[in-house]
Amino acid sequence: MAIMSRRQALSATGAGLLGAGATVGATSGAAGVATRPRPGRIESGSAWSPALGEEIRYRVYLPAGYARRRARHASAYLLHGRGDDLDGWSEVKDTLDAMIHRRQVPPVVVVMPDAPWSEGGSWYVDSAFTGTPPGRPVETALTRDLVGHVDATYRTRADRAHRVVGGYSMGGAGALRHLLAHPDLFSGGLVLSPAVYDPLPPADSSTREFGAFGIGPDRFVDDVYRRLGYQSLLASFDPALPVRLFLAVGDDEWPNPLPEDQRHDLDLETALVHNAAKRVEGVASQLRVLDGGHDWDVWVPAFVEGLPYVLGATEAGLP
Repeated sequence: MAIMSRRQALSATGAGLLGAGATVGATSGAAGVATRPRPGRIESGSAWSPALGEEIRYRVYLPAGYARRRARHASAYLLHGRGDDLDGWSEVKDTLDAMIHRRQVPPVVVVMPDAPWSEGGSWYVDSAFTGTPPGRPVETALTRDLVGHVDATYRTRADRAHRVVGGYSMGGAGALRHLLAHPDLFSGGLVLSPAVYDPLPPADSSTREFGAFGIGPDRFVDDVYRRLGYQSLLASFDPALPVRLFLAVGDDEWPNPLPEDQRHDLDLETALVHNAAKRVEGVASQLRVLDGGHDWDVWVPAFVEGLPYVLGATEAGLP
């Protein structure tokens, strides 16, 4: 019995979700002959960030035919989780090829930045922590410097209507914040198993460890976390800049063992984000609870369903 690699297994998962009875990404041509998606390519790049005083490394997915055509494309920024790096989101490359081939989404430029700052625990926010290692202005670097670089370097449609952000785990928390804090930049957010806690994370949460929500020598300050959290952003949200939010989480997320921390299990926390967001004018929110845990068994099918939604493809149709 052949054993599939992780990439092959994920590709097969994506293919099954994209259409029953199909081979990986295949569709029938005019003569009834199965055709496979033309693959996009992933390239490496870097963007100078004045905010950080250093380069931001990233991978970028360019759809098939990008080099030959002169069309401009929607863009998606995908943020990885804590402990991962800029290659984390390459897991969905074959699935994305198939989605574009099947016209479930338009050809899209996908940017996957690295986030090594604060020992990989930046939570994608601007930090005022001065300890070791010091906090960095990660949110400013990504939303100002990286977005500006991408729009100047690639043929993107440089407006909020054609730009979305997504992420899983810590990256899901970052995507939620960037969407709600910068609706002038992003019109949709794909938020998967977000590591968010309301009003404060449990005492043993890694959210408290790396200085993302600190000031000066203090690694974690309650008021900073509340100020940067989604409840604060929803309370001041401008309905003149409406957004689409797609949330997904697994039903087998890790259960906090202490009874007082059950409120902070990520399946419940994600549902509470949706419950709060759907009450805010200008925020259209969808929630899915899928079979699985904190892993690609959940994130791949959520990506397949959620990306068309946040890009607006299910509302406006494809060109």
